[in-house]
Amino acid sequence: MIPRLITCCGLTASLLAGCAVNPVTGESQLSLISQGQEVALGEQQYPINQQQQGGEYVVDPALQEYVSRVGQKLAKVSDQPQLPYEFVVLNNSTPNAWALPGGKIAVNRGLLTILEDESELAAVLGHEIVHAAARHSATAMSQQQVLGAGLAVLGATTQNTAYGDLVALGGQLGGSAYIARYGRSNELEADRYGMKYMAAAGYDPQGAVRLQQKFVRLSEGRQAGALEALFASHPPSQARVDANMEYAKKLPAGNANRAAYQRAIAQLQRDADAYGNYDQALKAASNKQYDQALSLVRRAQQQQPREAAFYQFEGDLLTQKEQYQAAYKAYDSAVQKNPGLFSHWLKRGLIAAKLNNYTDAERDLTRSLRYLETPHAHYYLGQVYEKKGEVKNAYSHYQTAAKAGGEIGSAAQARMQALGAQG
Repeated sequence: MIPRLITCCGLTASLLAGCAVNPVTGESQLSLISQGQEVALGEQQYPINQQQQGGEYVVDPALQEYVSRVGQKLAKVSDQPQLPYEFVVLNNSTPNAWALPGGKIAVNRGLLTILEDESELAAVLGHEIVHAAARHSATAMSQQQVLGAGLAVLGATTQNTAYGDLVALGGQLGGSAYIARYGRSNELEADRYGMKYMAAAGYDPQGAVRLQQKFVRLSEGRQAGALEALFASHPPSQARVDANMEYAKKLPAGNANRAAYQRAIAQLQRDADAYGNYDQALKAASNKQYDQALSLVRRAQQQQPREAAFYQFEGDLLTQKEQYQAAYKAYDSAVQKNPGLFSHWLKRGLIAAKLNNYTDAERDLTRSLRYLETPHAHYYLGQVYEKKGEVKNAYSHYQTAAKAGGEIGSAAQARMQALGAQG
């Protein structure tokens, strides 16, 4: 009965309080979350998700600006133009795109290399804009809350739900609370209205048809495994292609802007071999072929010396080989080339501690926490403070790391017990 109640807000008084109007379709849908809470959650999670997925692509800032311009052009003609939309290109080879609540949207550089023109990019971004404008994530989170907690909790959660409670809910639900895997109806809705936005912004809606045709072909071909993340969150199907083709007939023709798109991704295309070598290096390392991986990643550095990820991975490989001075130098290069990613600071800090340089280790590990809270940074800060004889600070960081559980949490618990015994 619960799934049926979720889709029929008007059936009970308890669900009525959690009912909202879809701003795109005008239809009723479940939402236990206000739009203000939704925007706040997206604002909070956007930098975290970026840090966890490679950070911003910084080799070619002009590409960031280009994607943002296309996105904002579409956002202005959406059904919720007042949302604080943001668009970012992530330094991630996995072909994927996603939207957080409130209009925070990301597209991986790995997806941009698959697209051929600006109308296909507009199809991707327009689709994600609809997910945000139609509040699909809020509905998905609300449905999970009902299914997980039952109707007894539902009445309580619709009573002035606090932002703190919302964040706690997100933590319980995991990443799916923020980056939802949408159902078939949401995907078709995002396709349809995304095409409407495309046409309103002057783009050829056939770009959405070509995009889905491409995804169907890729899902049936050799690259299906590489596109697993994209297909999991946005499953392609011939039914979506057919629906897009029918709707495109009702919309005015527009521009594909192939030349502009090709100019925008020219740097990515020039760097294709470098990123290919990097991806092969990652694969070799996963098979414990560390020397081969090191050779591949150094080749990638020669091809594109501005890419910080290549130097971070070199540091990882040198650490594996216990060449700590050389690893520190590689991590230092990564920090200099992209100081905005937590992992560069974290790893340089870990090696500094390994080299007994506790002042630099404290600085780097603390800096990493500005970008992303990690149990590893807290644990190794605990280690640093222990070495410096600052037991109170050490215990505090171990206490934070212990909350993460797992191997690092157990290690932190052991150090807390040891420090407690000393006290």
